[in-house]
Amino acid sequence: MSDLQSISPQATKRDFDASNPYFAILNMVVDPEVGVGIVDMGLIYHVEEHNGVVLVTMTLTSMGCPAGAQLTTDVDAVLRMQEGVKDVEIEVVWDPTWNPDMMNPDIRQMLFGGV
Repeated sequence: MSDLQSISPQATKRDFDASNPYFAILNMVVDPEVGVGIVDMGLIYHVEEHNGVVLVTMTLTSMGCPAGAQLTTDVDAVLRMQEGVKDVEIEVVWDPTWNPDMMNPDIRQMLFGGV
């Protein structure tokens, strides 16, 4: 069984944890269409590390997101640059479906105003 298969079913719910350093690292990956970090966009649902393997559960703004391949490549690259990271496993999920309410409220306000 891969490490991803051992993640609890709740891992598909967004569980942002400001004390988890991987969230700050992943926010350095910027959605090229919006110019905002993917954590602030609400695209990262879960991150954990086990014995040097970082497990990421994430989504995209849509199934047809043209930046999807680039975002997952960038997530992999930025994590592999971290000391002690031996491997990265990324699972892209569609449930729950991303929506603007998942964004950092300050960023959402900046992009959409009072919406």
